[in-house]
Amino acid sequence: MLDFTQDPNLGSIRLIACDMDNTLLADDKSQPEGMAELIDELRAADVIFCPASGRPAPTLQMMFPEHRHDMAFCADNGASIVYRGDYVYKDLIDPAVYHELVRATIEEGSGIPVLCAFDEAYVLASGHPYHDALSVYYKVINYVDSFDDIDVESNKYTIYFPNRNSQQASEEVFGPAFGDKLCVAGAGVEWLDFMNKGVNKGSGLHHLCEQLGVDIADTAAIGDTYNDIEMLEAAGHSFVVANAEEHMRAHAQYLLPSNNDRGVATLIRAILAAKGR
Repeated sequence: MLDFTQDPNLGSIRLIACDMDNTLLADDKSQPEGMAELIDELRAADVIFCPASGRPAPTLQMMFPEHRHDMAFCADNGASIVYRGDYVYKDLIDPAVYHELVRATIEEGSGIPVLCAFDEAYVLASGHPYHDALSVYYKVINYVDSFDDIDVESNKYTIYFPNRNSQQASEEVFGPAFGDKLCVAGAGVEWLDFMNKGVNKGSGLHHLCEQLGVDIADTAAIGDTYNDIEMLEAAGHSFVVANAEEHMRAHAQYLLPSNNDRGVATLIRAILAAKGR
């Protein structure tokens, strides 16, 4: 795999779509030092920085307080796009489908059902012991005794697996049951995400490019795991961090230093240098 310094066209990049966990964020969940200043430098060079995550948009925006109203965010694995504080794209799941997912999750037994409704989430009351893990991603959580009467706009359904068995559950239960009608995407070992068919970070990147008039050939995507694959394959410049799962190297062109070695910040500086900044 080629080192990122071997990309001859870093100076052509106009938009950076970057995964969060284990990519931009170090293992301790911190961002690179001076990240806000780097985003300012990118903006001065007419480059848009877009976090691309399974997190809902409000949570993503809170992670970038200096820029939450002037950045782009590819949230919920591409099921919603926010630009300069406004939703410019939403993809909604049929309530009948998410009720079916809830029933299947309860029957499977090892996961906690989480219904994502943009600025809030709904979780069964039995999931309250896992509040600390859930609240990392969802700031407003409604604990309910049943989902039977829930009828809200939702763009993503997710399952939290406290036993870290999301991939096994996907392969043995949820992929076979729902893979023909939904996008089923693993987000690490603890989470399994469900969106409408065709919804992923790659489709989100396409929607954002259309909104901004950016050629997707002039985008960079950075990731580390399964739910980044479509985004990496869509972008004109694709990078994985050195800590990415080994199979991910088949889906990107270039290798970056690891998340803990601040590979994303290193790439940003290289892009700025290529632009003469």
